[in-house]
Amino acid sequence: MSEALEMTTFRLVPGLTGADFVKANEDIDAYLRGRPGFRWRRILDDGGTITDIVAWDSAADARRSAAGITTEMAGSPVHATIDHTTVDFRIVPVLHQVTA
Repeated sequence: MSEALEMTTFRLVPGLTGADFVKANEDIDAYLRGRPGFRWRRILDDGGTITDIVAWDSAADARRSAAGITTEMAGSPVHATIDHTTVDFRIVPVLHQVTA
């Protein structure tokens, strides 16, 4: 199995909400949909800590896309919503999965 999850946790800039973050991601969502290997994305808000999970066909697909978020998409409004001192970013291969 070569599937990988890109998992990022962070806090938002004070005064912003999860809904603000989702709205600021419209261009990022479009970017992800066009990337090779993209499967799905989920954004969670756990009491002010945002968890952003993106599933990819492979870790290589995830790494290529992540590089584009900071280069091609450097002008996205999403970057201004994140407290960058709180970011924890990982790309993790999927070891096992169970489906319905």
